[in-house]
Amino acid sequence: MEGHLKDFIDYMRFEKGLAQNTIVSYERDLKGYLHYLKDESILSLNHVQRAHIIQFLGYLKENGKSPKTIARHVASIRAFHQFLLRDKAVDQDPSVHIEPPKLERTLPSILNLREIELLLETPKLNDQFGLRDKAMLELLYATGIRVSELIALDIDHVQVKMGFVRCTGRGRKERILPVGQKAIQAIQLYLEDGRPYLIGKNSQENALFLNHQGKRLTRQGFWKILKKLAAEAGISKELTPHTLRHSFAAHLVENGADLKAVQEMLGHADLSTTQMYAQVTKTKLNDVYRKFHPRA
Repeated sequence: MEGHLKDFIDYMRFEKGLAQNTIVSYERDLKGYLHYLKDESILSLNHVQRAHIIQFLGYLKENGKSPKTIARHVASIRAFHQFLLRDKAVDQDPSVHIEPPKLERTLPSILNLREIELLLETPKLNDQFGLRDKAMLELLYATGIRVSELIALDIDHVQVKMGFVRCTGRGRKERILPVGQKAIQAIQLYLEDGRPYLIGKNSQENALFLNHQGKRLTRQGFWKILKKLAAEAGISKELTPHTLRHSFAAHLVENGADLKAVQEMLGHADLSTTQMYAQVTKTKLNDVYRKFHPRA
């Protein structure tokens, strides 16, 4: 069964072009699933029945897994069995009609304009690290790109004179996005006075944003930087690596941007994903009404 899992992961990586984090999640979920099947003495994927999958999901629930985690497992199992059927490794797909648990859609946490200003003004521009951090934050808020897309940028992906950035998102889909003047200025300053001091002996490194070793900054590295800067800015809200992306989208919608255009900028495959930002705006309006209307 492990051989089929390897084939599936290779398919997701090389043919579907999924992000590494997504692939890791698939692999982790399915290893647990296959381990459970073995414990149940099911040693062939052709012998898996719908009841076995339902029992596995019940096992996850009994072990305290959240509805979100169980729903992710359902998606992983479905994709795996569909792949096996297409690859003619099995004769049937036992995952058909298995529904994930219903999830309450939680609205993303966003920063208001004052908090955005505080955060963007926090990096000190007197060394290469401050210049880098300023450029990263300005670019994230200016474009709404994902952190994974940010750290994957190379130098030639940003056209400073033309004012745009070219990034590759999920499914290897490329987007070309406009970049505002403040973000362009921050990037230009970083390229001139920050990056040359970071790159050191790694003169062949093409990554735009570098760590203290002159190598490509990692997602974990960015996350540490963001938490540190948020604390320095006095922002008490719980942040995620997507906070600036959510704030970018919500502020565009709040100011009247077309949802379809926001969808394209964010790289969402489905407009329904983008529509949650309209809900954020509606919630904010309701809060303002209740707070200030004398008869609310």
